[in-house]
Amino acid sequence: MPPRAIRVLSPETVAKIAAGEVVERPASVVKELVENSLDAGASQISVEVRGSGVSYIRVSDNGTGLAADEAEMAFQRHATSKITNLADLEGATTLGFRGEALPSIAQVAQVEMLTCGEVDAPGVNLAMREGRTVKREARACPQGTTVTVRDLFRNVPARLKFLKSATTENNQISNMVSQYCLAFPEVRFTLSIDGRNVLRTPGSGSLRDALAEVYGPEVAQAMLEIRANVGEAGLAPAVTGFVSPPSVTRAARNCLSFFVNRRWVQSRLLTGVVEKAYEGWLAVRRYPIVALNLSMSPALVDVNVHPAKREVRFAQEPVVFGTVHGVVRRVLMEKAPIPEMSPSAFAAPVEVGRAGETPLVTAGQRRVLPLMPEPARREIPVLRVLGQAAGTYVIAEGPDGLYLIDQHAAHERVLFDRVLSQSRERAVEVQSLLEPVAVELTPKQETLLADHREMMVQFGFSIDPFGDKTCLVRAVPSVLTGKRITNAVKETLDSLEGESDVLDGEDRMARSLACHGAVRAGQSLSQEEMRELVGQLERTTSPRTCPHGRPTMVHLSSIRLNREFGRT
Repeated sequence: MPPRAIRVLSPETVAKIAAGEVVERPASVVKELVENSLDAGASQISVEVRGSGVSYIRVSDNGTGLAADEAEMAFQRHATSKITNLADLEGATTLGFRGEALPSIAQVAQVEMLTCGEVDAPGVNLAMREGRTVKREARACPQGTTVTVRDLFRNVPARLKFLKSATTENNQISNMVSQYCLAFPEVRFTLSIDGRNVLRTPGSGSLRDALAEVYGPEVAQAMLEIRANVGEAGLAPAVTGFVSPPSVTRAARNCLSFFVNRRWVQSRLLTGVVEKAYEGWLAVRRYPIVALNLSMSPALVDVNVHPAKREVRFAQEPVVFGTVHGVVRRVLMEKAPIPEMSPSAFAAPVEVGRAGETPLVTAGQRRVLPLMPEPARREIPVLRVLGQAAGTYVIAEGPDGLYLIDQHAAHERVLFDRVLSQSRERAVEVQSLLEPVAVELTPKQETLLADHREMMVQFGFSIDPFGDKTCLVRAVPSVLTGKRITNAVKETLDSLEGESDVLDGEDRMARSLACHGAVRAGQSLSQEEMRELVGQLERTTSPRTCPHGRPTMVHLSSIRLNREFGRT
């Protein structure tokens, strides 16, 4: 087959290819137009969509508008008022700066723009077809801009056939507008889809009010506020916004909203940081609701990564990681409430231990719980142990009512903090076995052992290979003394499966050891053991949840008790 000749593409083809980088779907059009409205200083933005955005999109604002003699220039590629040279990118504070949005949209749709740049001055109405002006006329209109887009992708059928269902495209548009409602709560947004009012924010300037419109008033009321922190030497971002308490979660990550200098971004780094901060608070495959804005020097963030401007790079990723992780973790520890005793308090997935297994760590004939260091402050009130219910729950009294404490979850938290602290200080308590225990491993477990042998040693294991797919366990962490060694070793190795950094691997191993070492449900405890357990729980770093995110306790308030007995 002879080589194909190299040809220069026509300007029309180049323009449509370039437009495809900016306009991927109807939501992309809405995003670019809304960003233009925000950059124009609008305090009111109205979005109207029909036919999933393919048939009709109209975005109106009361911003500064365009001068009549500059309106047509806005449809030329790379024509912008926001930067003048490459150096300006380092200090760019506007959402747009490329000068590609309007010309890209005009290449793949019929576009009409009505704009007025001055009060009491005549406006101009432009109609564009495939990037060319087909109509221009003066028209009276209020200050601001209205852009109407019809027949999106009609001249690009290849792009049109890859669009999803109408429901999916409408949801994408609704989600996009919702993000900017959260980024700019002082702006009054309205969104109408096929004649139905989907979203209407008050523009009060309160992020909690915007959250109420997006997620509902109950969720908004429960959210925990994060106030701006002081940046470290100008490098750390100032973080503001709201995060949900552990009791308010979703089954997917689609409620994690991040803004950098109020630009909505999609960042794997920030998603990972927040999920890391919630570790130990949430059950598996549950995710928080988050709306966070990072205010930082434009010189420390690169927004010129993707044509759609949805990705950014940070010059100081470790600083950003540490700052966001710290502020989210702090607000959870300080403000997250202990769940009240109600049907919702028991809605989280339960992973209690099995009844009838061996007791706590054994020292001679006496069962004891390992001691924990005292932290700087108390996270739960001082509790007085009253007794045990169903061999599973410790009943305690506090200054404001009764508390039911899940003994397995509580002991998991105690052991998790102890194991993790000792491993990081290289001071793990180890128990040598009188006789080595042979453990048969699966090929995957054998690989995990080889890959993580150093970490296993760090946590107190002494394991040697012993033939094909078998190992000999000679010593274990003291928390496993008297436990089923074979199951503990296998499940600890299984917990290390999957890509993770070192710290994540340490947390997962500590969770596994704590689960295996903790007292089980159905196991009777003496009054002394219950007091010791509650005392140790009070001194942990996060006494309200176990390392897997389940609550360690639920609260039955004095007010609720009095109401149930007719005393109020």
